[in-house]
Amino acid sequence: KAYGLFKRLDVGDFVGVRGRPFRTKTGELTVQVAELALLSKSLRPLPDKWHGLSDVEVRYRQRYVDLIANPTVADVFRRRARIVAEMRRFLDARGFLEVETPMMQSIPGGATARPFVTHHNALDMDLFLRIAPELYLKRCVVGGLERVYEINRNFRNEGVSTQHNPEFTMLEFYQAYADYRDLMALTEELFLHVVRTTCGSDRVTYQGQELCFAPPWPRLSVEEALVQLGGLRPEEVRTAEGLRAAAAARHVPVNPAWGWAKLLMELFEALGEARCVQPTFITDFPSELSPLAKARPDDPRYVQRFELYIAGMEVANAYSELNDPREQRRRFEAQVRAREAGDEEAQYLDEDFLRALEYGLPPTAGEGVGVDRLVMLLTDSPSIRDVILFPLLRPEARPGDSAVEPAAPAASRE
Repeated sequence: KAYGLFKRLDVGDFVGVRGRPFRTKTGELTVQVAELALLSKSLRPLPDKWHGLSDVEVRYRQRYVDLIANPTVADVFRRRARIVAEMRRFLDARGFLEVETPMMQSIPGGATARPFVTHHNALDMDLFLRIAPELYLKRCVVGGLERVYEINRNFRNEGVSTQHNPEFTMLEFYQAYADYRDLMALTEELFLHVVRTTCGSDRVTYQGQELCFAPPWPRLSVEEALVQLGGLRPEEVRTAEGLRAAAAARHVPVNPAWGWAKLLMELFEALGEARCVQPTFITDFPSELSPLAKARPDDPRYVQRFELYIAGMEVANAYSELNDPREQRRRFEAQVRAREAGDEEAQYLDEDFLRALEYGLPPTAGEGVGVDRLVMLLTDSPSIRDVILFPLLRPEARPGDSAVEPAAPAASRE
């Protein structure tokens, strides 16, 4: 009877056996089966053992099959879990408190992005899936929780690419009585700790490039990066006319209505980002593009902000937090005017957040780290979909479907 059942088993079936363990002549541990029972039947054939599952679309859509067929995929998600655990361990050891803030918000704030909209039936009101937890975490600091962090999902109604998924995981943390320079040092320590504990070295290889996480990391202003990495002349980066001419000479498309700040960032994105291979802090962003950051006291055209780039990807964004409620209101109002002029990513005016600032926010610095992108780097994964168990995909085409699906929109920066 047991032999007859054995003959009907297929690859993927779950069985239970009772018998005596022994080793074969070649030393392989096995079981001399006395009883055999079928626990669960596999009704679909699994991919070939030797060739695995190689169709990328099927891998992402049927991750459960991908995990069975490709053992290295499971290794990626085990390492991801350890990376997140080590982030928590690092921050917990330094007195940070993990908190949870709302995923549904009446006002989407804390970042420049388009939100997803949902509706609350009982209250008959629209709500937004959060684009960032920033404004709530700063409320925590106002309330006396001077070191807080959150590791959770954000949602941005933007394009899909190898570096962007509309639903993604961020680590965001805030520290009172610190500024963005303090966070540069803390970021170097955090990343070095995570790399050493999960990869066993200060160095990792990503897509054929060796990355060294040993500090100190280079620090360049946006303008310096455009000169040193993008090939612009110092005089070109100082004016809108110079940037517009540089864009035309390098075939970088720009909008004629853009001013100096927007042109500066678009040219950096086009000419500088990809050349930031080793961990690099990019600093001194234009004030008008950073409505929540504190201005530099020596030159208010710029804010106390940095972005961390590794292997051409933005991995972190941080700044000294603006804690002047009057200046924050002025900047929010400028964002409202930009939204009324057609900028769908401009931020909303949040009266409750302004009220919180009026109670007093101590000098504070905050940072967001893209967990998915960091996992990409530490697992040598070329796409963000490789490090998200179930990435967002278009609905699966069914037999008889004839509609042509539109192309995905171009991705914008997180």
